[in-house]
Amino acid sequence: MPFTFDNTYARLPERFYARVSPTPVRDPRILKVNHPLASWLGIDPSRLDSAEGARWLAGNAIPDGAAPIALAYAGHQFGGFVPQLGDGRAILLGEVVTPEGARRDVQLKGAGRTPFSRGGDGRAALGPVLREFILSEAMAALGVPTTRALAAVTTGEPVIRDQLLPGAVFTRVAASHIRVGTFELFAARDDRDAVARLTAYAVARHFPRGAAAAGSGPGDLASDALHLLECVIEVHASLVSRWLGIGFLHGVMNTDNTSISGETLDYGPCAFLDAYSPIKTFSSIDHRGRYAFANQPRIAQWNLARFAETLLPLLADAEDDAIRLATERLERFPRVFAAHHDRVMRGKLGLGGAEDDDPTLIADLLERLASSQVDYTVFFRALCASAEDPAGDLQVAALFEHPAAFHGWAEAWRARLRRDPTPPRVRAEAMRRANPAFIPRNHRVEQAIAAATVGDLGPFETLVRVLARPYDEQPEDRHLAEPPRPEERVEQTFCGT
Repeated sequence: MPFTFDNTYARLPERFYARVSPTPVRDPRILKVNHPLASWLGIDPSRLDSAEGARWLAGNAIPDGAAPIALAYAGHQFGGFVPQLGDGRAILLGEVVTPEGARRDVQLKGAGRTPFSRGGDGRAALGPVLREFILSEAMAALGVPTTRALAAVTTGEPVIRDQLLPGAVFTRVAASHIRVGTFELFAARDDRDAVARLTAYAVARHFPRGAAAAGSGPGDLASDALHLLECVIEVHASLVSRWLGIGFLHGVMNTDNTSISGETLDYGPCAFLDAYSPIKTFSSIDHRGRYAFANQPRIAQWNLARFAETLLPLLADAEDDAIRLATERLERFPRVFAAHHDRVMRGKLGLGGAEDDDPTLIADLLERLASSQVDYTVFFRALCASAEDPAGDLQVAALFEHPAAFHGWAEAWRARLRRDPTPPRVRAEAMRRANPAFIPRNHRVEQAIAAATVGDLGPFETLVRVLARPYDEQPEDRHLAEPPRPEERVEQTFCGT
């Protein structure tokens, strides 16, 4: 068999999940297998990219060693707590250990009903499957921590949404599927034992500590809980700073979509900015802008506060001491995030080292981009040439409604560059590795999905191929880097469930 499983999560107590098998589909057919990812996992791609592989990837056949389960979790959705959620259309086949020793979940999305489906059909339509394939692989190529796309298969069966749509199953690979909402489930039930088990498991799997750091004796659990909180704060500060660096807007930063490992999890109504706007939203259900682009750091801290609350009984025997320890860590988040974000933005601007006035220079630029509605990705990619040769300023300034808006900022930027000894050509090349030429433009993603729905996979295949090399020029596909025309703009995105 192509998979070699070692299913540690399925060995936790059964209140952590429900054992359930995928529901077979009528006519599973391979749509796309991610050969490089399969090879990295130690799986023979040719075995997956076959009729036999289609049966495994659709859930019609269970690979030897798999332990299919649907994970239980709760979560805060748009600020309101839902005490029972869980995998309503996703089934974890098991965990694969790569030849390099990395452990990864292999999960089928759209594989049928589970005890957590809450009246849903447990299925996925083709469009959301292709969206997650495109977006998650693009994020990986952009260097952002993310779940990955191993495969997509069609089912030969329709799904009913507001209309009949072709059905599909998506195979997702993740460091794990443990969420803030997983901890919230057991904390809400006052199940201290489950929170303790989950804490120990998460530390061992994601943030292992040396024997000296772990210590010994009854204080170990408190030490592990504090260590876990600190690590999760750090990885999410880094993750959200990277989102902002590439103009990514998650759209539904609920705690059940917040991965403990610090990976981008769930690609429902997400989108990429075209024109820069800090208040931009895309999600059709985000009516009040809770998850607007520039609000993502604040929401990350809010989610982390909910996570910290679940750990309070473990942090200290006295509640006041536990609250103090958690609060001290949470109050560090803005500073930790700012350090990560400044580092990301300095890379985009070609600034070597760090100076006290850099945050002001960055903030001034973002205000000017917003007021002129400049395309975020086009601006930073064009700035790379300007960093190498000031003659490029004319092209960059032309992106602004009033070119003087750029020139006024560029004067301060060039003064900052002169204090850095990096040669212009070297600086420009480094900037090109920080500023993608290609992102998953919302209108291109929608066009690819629309074409695939009627049987034309060409736009999907082209987009996946180009987005695998986002920092390369690829002149033959330059049109995929262009912003949308007014009539092509995507103003709303929708949850795929």
